[in-house]
Amino acid sequence: MMQQFYPAVPHTYRFELNKDFNFSAAHFIPSKEAGKCQVMHGHTYFVNVTVGGNELDPSGFLIDFKLLKEAVHKRYDHSVLNDHPEFKNDFPTTERLAEQIWTSIQSLLTTRNNKPVCLQVIVRETPTSYVVYRPNREDFQ
Repeated sequence: MMQQFYPAVPHTYRFELNKDFNFSAAHFIPSKEAGKCQVMHGHTYFVNVTVGGNELDPSGFLIDFKLLKEAVHKRYDHSVLNDHPEFKNDFPTTERLAEQIWTSIQSLLTTRNNKPVCLQVIVRETPTSYVVYRPNREDFQ
């Protein structure tokens, strides 16, 4: 896999974890402004998740990398994004996908006793286009 460098998110946590993974999915954006993207098409999405925290779990992890991948990969790989309930009222743009991935990851993290937080999600739709999603501070409460 090609090494990617992404924008860093400023924070004061002792630990920062980054996980890269990819999945394949199709979508369409039913809006005139979307041009060619109005028609169903697919992407191999590349995702980077940044997690921060001050405490490790009993195994010495902020969170197991595998759990982060499973939270997203199982949900979206080889699917049509438009068919997912979280996109019922929103078009599955890369921006919305990044936001939904953050929501899934943060929900998982809130179940952890060491309380890590998802600081940012980056979703790369094509080799030249990606979105960075960073939550507002109040999103952690």
